[in-house]
Amino acid sequence: MKLSKSLLTAMALAAAFSASAAHAQIKIGAMVSATGPTSAIGIPQRNTVALLPTTVGGLTIEYITLDDGGDTTRAVQNAKQLIQQYKVDAIIGPSTTPAALAILPIIAEAKVPLVSTVGSQAVVEPQDATKRWAYKTTQNDDLIAEALVSHMVRSKVKRLGYVGFNDPFGEGFLKLLPALLAKNKIELVATEKYARTDQSVTGQALKLIAAKPDAVFAAAVGGPAVLPQATLRDQGFKGTIYQTHAIATQDFIKIGGTKVEGTVLAAGGMLVFDEMNDANPVKSVAARYIRAYEKVYGNRPATFGANTYDSGILLQYAIPDALKKGQPGSEAFRVALRDSLESQKEIVGCQGVFNVTTTNHNGLDKRARELITIKDGKFRLLGDTKVVL
Repeated sequence: MKLSKSLLTAMALAAAFSASAAHAQIKIGAMVSATGPTSAIGIPQRNTVALLPTTVGGLTIEYITLDDGGDTTRAVQNAKQLIQQYKVDAIIGPSTTPAALAILPIIAEAKVPLVSTVGSQAVVEPQDATKRWAYKTTQNDDLIAEALVSHMVRSKVKRLGYVGFNDPFGEGFLKLLPALLAKNKIELVATEKYARTDQSVTGQALKLIAAKPDAVFAAAVGGPAVLPQATLRDQGFKGTIYQTHAIATQDFIKIGGTKVEGTVLAAGGMLVFDEMNDANPVKSVAARYIRAYEKVYGNRPATFGANTYDSGILLQYAIPDALKKGQPGSEAFRVALRDSLESQKEIVGCQGVFNVTTTNHNGLDKRARELITIKDGKFRLLGDTKVVL
């Protein structure tokens, strides 16, 4: 049967529209360490991807999740695959600081915005041609360190020992602490390091104890952060042990047991959601995320998952403006998305309130931290986080 010219035209237009709609789909890559030594971080992040918005600005969003197993080489390969094969418009992740730093040149060259979920502010500072493509939703090192040192001041700590990862995460805190401690007349009496995969830190613990510190600051992540704390307790150390927001997971308590009781950490209020003040704007967003996660997975998410959730929130707010300047899949859209992310103001997430600028690609302030302790096998709100430095 011969088709009329008008029908052929209509079919051609429909096909063109269909192809355009398919092309217009937004693609976002997600990089996680759902296996390997940092799986306690990567699993809630992987799970959270399924809870992120699936439509925005009238377009659907497809998420492509790749696991790097905590291996930096695999993370680099995954970043290239997401960009070259899947042609993503943005990337959320990865789970570890070394991986995030390793992929920065790749995302910058491809002009693909990265919303990182790692702790170290070295991923976004100092801003340069490469890091201008990177953002992060986890509290910066200095925000966490200031809260912990303020607690030390109130607790009259005069001598502090340090133990941390011998990688960018640990080094970030080690660079910050000396000046902050000196300003508050706290002496750093010993510095020890260990690898994420080490099975023993007895030597480091004995050296720390020999220096006779009043307290010890540990800069490590997830389960491996238990090792120095448990070893110090086994060797008889009785002082306070400070940890960062990187241990904000039930696995830390499960692995550490009684040896992590009394730990003092600074982290997002979501970790002690039930004790947050109702007036805190973060609480309602955290509640929405927690309820959604529990409904699907049957347990409360770690704050690491919240970092992924907040990444989705930032992108959800940034995408509509970017769509005014380009179509998904194009460089124009990715550049516009990068610019839009940089102008987000008072965006409330699970971890805090974001005010992003050209010089601050994190944008969190003191509303993103609480002083927390571990008591009776649970994270508990410790009290005022007002900095008294």
